[in-house]
Amino acid sequence: QVQLVESGGGLVQAGGSLRLSCVWSGSLVGLNAMGWYREAPGKQRELVAFIPSEGHEKYSDFAKGRFAISRDNNKNTLYLQMNNLTPEDTAVYYCNADGNVGWTPYDYWGQGTQVTVSS
Repeated sequence: QVQLVESGGGLVQAGGSLRLSCVWSGSLVGLNAMGWYREAPGKQRELVAFIPSEGHEKYSDFAKGRFAISRDNNKNTLYLQMNNLTPEDTAVYYCNADGNVGWTPYDYWGQGTQVTVSS
């Protein structure tokens, strides 16, 4: 059974920084990608950034130049460094891992961590 647990959210002033962490337990054999999503009140969940198993990380336009995603396989941890935050970044941030074992896909989510940016 795979579990993803996010941490690192909180309240920060505009222009500040936060680093989110997502620790996973269990096997991620067949992983396609790990990523961060966010969901703001009244809005749909959207992709922030992801790291494919092969290849380079990808960012949504709003995250380019401000956010950095990284993964430490030795610590089973996915990170999201967020700089120059604005009130528009206020949302619940979720960690995701998707892949497939044979023909069976999987799609795991964490419980989310709240990020609030004050103006």
